[in-house]
Amino acid sequence: MARIAGVDLPNEKRVEVALTYIFGIGFASARKILKVTGVHPDKRVKSLSEEETAKLRQEVETNYRVEGALHAEVSMNVKRLMDIGCYRGLRHRRGLPVHGQRTKTNARTRKGPKKAPAVLRKKAVVGKKG
Repeated sequence: MARIAGVDLPNEKRVEVALTYIFGIGFASARKILKVTGVHPDKRVKSLSEEETAKLRQEVETNYRVEGALHAEVSMNVKRLMDIGCYRGLRHRRGLPVHGQRTKTNARTRKGPKKAPAVLRKKAVVGKKG
């Protein structure tokens, strides 16, 4: 099992697809990495040689921000937006959608499960003249 950037790549997948299991590498980036390193995209991870794995690992570590470093950068960007108090930062702070989606309905992923409305009971009127 190949381990790149702290992620175990699945053995049965093609290298092109397996690289996308690394946070920060999508399909286009995976293709670029394979082109630069000269590894055939149709090859399975289990059939990679040690030198091919080393080439892939070297390329990802030197030219791409992935996993922990990328998570840290994204969280710092969000924190900066919240600190300066811009609209997007306020949306993050309140846990609402940031990109202009409607919130009257939907938006359950950001808002969480529905909260049941509070039930108000009428108070008994004492000494009412009839």
